[in-house]
This record gives sequence, C-alpha cells and structure tokens, in this order.
Amino acid sequence: MKVLLDTCALIWFLRDDPELSEKAAQLIENPDTDAFVSVVSIWEIAIKASIGKLTTPIGFQDSLEDKLKNSGFKILPIEFHHASGVFSLPAVHSDPFDRLLISQCQAEKLTAITNDEHWIDPRYNISIFW
Repeated sequence: MKVLLDTCALIWFLRDDPELSEKAAQLIENPDTDAFVSVVSIWEIAIKASIGKLTTPIGFQDSLEDKLKNSGFKILPIEFHHASGVFSLPAVHSDPFDRLLISQCQAEKLTAITNDEHWIDPRYNISIFW
C-alpha cells in the first residue's frame, strides 16, 4: 500500500505519541508499505515551529531529514500538478496545507493516514486509513 501521512500523523509518529492509532502506526512500520511524507508537511512543521505553535527539540530541524529517511519514509516533492489540483477541490477544508496534501493523494493515488474528519468527504475521492 502507498500512503501519505497527514502532518499531525507524522508528528505523532516521530514522537511515538499515542494520538497516532495503533493500526496506523503498524501500517507505517510495515515493510510492505510505501510511506510518503510530503514537503508540504515539512513546510507546515517549519512554519508552526518558527511562530511558536509547535514545540520541537533543539536541533530537530537539522535532523529531520535523516530521521525521516532512517524511518523508511520517501519524500514527496510538490509538483505543479499537485498545486494546480487544489483549484478543483471542493471547499470542504480551508487549511491550505491540508488541501495541498489532499491534492497530492489524488494525483499520486495515495491513501491518506489522517484522523481529520474533513478529509473523509467523498467529493475528495481519496482513501483514508486510521
């Protein structure tokens, strides 16, 4: 299965936080799973950490890429068709980061790992796992 972690799911995974469902954690860690982390999530984490909305350990930003690669994640870049795909999304979710992640799920046929109820809207036409 090919999955894309929502930013919250990524943070919870990295922190080994019980907020991440056990089923989701097992799927992410399964060697048969292609687990992707979007540059969108890295951008969101950087913004939230820089304005004090997210607490990260000292040096976290410097070690994040290594931590992701060591955990087996593949980094998904932002492509033109991902960004332009946001245009055709229904106005269910107003968060720009989430809208871009949803567009990436659509374009790349990825199952989203998220507990965000907005993502479940059938008009998005994506698979959700939690």
